[in-house]
Amino acid sequence: MREFNYTITDALGIHARPAGILVKEAERFASSVTLEKDGKSADVKRLFSLMGMGVKAGESVSLKIEGPDENEAASAIESFFRANL
Repeated sequence: MREFNYTITDALGIHARPAGILVKEAERFASSVTLEKDGKSADVKRLFSLMGMGVKAGESVSLKIEGPDENEAASAIESFFRANL
């Protein structure tokens, strides 16, 4: 399992546009991708689950990636967060 923490810098937090792109990015991989915040978790491959977290600017999230291609998936998703969120 790979894990990383990230503090959201986008002024709008995780909103619809980047969330939709993030879901597509996560779906490229066989590994499961889970976002955790304040004791709640969301499957990053499910848009409504991700949007339901209500992540705002300045909040920290933890991402866990587990599966056969977890190293590649973790690198791609962490790069996505740094570039877009």
